[in-house]
Amino acid sequence: MTVCFQLLRTIPLRASLAMLAVAAGLSLSACSEDDPLKGDRSVAELYKAAKDQMADENYTTAAKIFDAVEQQHPYSIWATRSQLMAAYAYYEALRYDDAIDALTRFIELHPGNPHVDYAYYMRAICYYEQIADIRRDQRASQQAYEGFTEVIRRFPDSEYAHDSLYKLDLTRDHLAAKEMDIGRWYEGQGNYIAAVNRFKTVVDRFQTTSHVPEALERLVECYLELGLKPEAQKSAAVLGFNYPNSDYYKQAYGLMTPGAEITHPEDKGVVTRIWDSLFY
Repeated sequence: MTVCFQLLRTIPLRASLAMLAVAAGLSLSACSEDDPLKGDRSVAELYKAAKDQMADENYTTAAKIFDAVEQQHPYSIWATRSQLMAAYAYYEALRYDDAIDALTRFIELHPGNPHVDYAYYMRAICYYEQIADIRRDQRASQQAYEGFTEVIRRFPDSEYAHDSLYKLDLTRDHLAAKEMDIGRWYEGQGNYIAAVNRFKTVVDRFQTTSHVPEALERLVECYLELGLKPEAQKSAAVLGFNYPNSDYYKQAYGLMTPGAEITHPEDKGVVTRIWDSLFY
């Protein structure tokens, strides 16, 4: 029996957290060069080995050792913490799928853990950091969006909520950019109905992003191509009311025939109120 294990056995459970760092330092030096995954190791030996691997940036190895803590000592107080540490190590190793699996498992097994907010946040971060170019599949963007939304909903007062709000805006902008990219492609192909659906999605779902003015202007273009002049006028009106100094409004105004009157709604509401009043 190692010195570390004896120390952990002789102190109260609630005090073992504070003592672990000392205990880890007393691990037998003869074991330090051995593979920590071979044979039975004490909690302190495994945890110290994992932390050493983290310090050396051997994150995948560290994750495996943290996993071994839970497997070999499932009832120790370090098993739960090691689950989070393993997830973080996988994250540092850019093994996002493994990190997400570990975090999801932690959330399912320990919904009342005081660090579960961190698990939700880190899972969203794992999706967020996989957001690719807008020309590629945006599944990670949608999952990040849902993840940050869940953090804000579940833990509005947590330290992670503020950063989630910031990253949620960036994620929303990325999703809007993807919709715009697809809409432009449809418009270029002459598929104006499909393009309209994409541009309307930007206005409906992502109205706080920087893509809304262009979406409205392109709606004007598409509606005119479809022969839907009243709808084009309404989109131009919304654009002019909300973004009167925008180059997109100037473009939209120029597209309208000289006799077309672009009326501005009298009620000075936000984009949603004007948009809904015109189209729904």
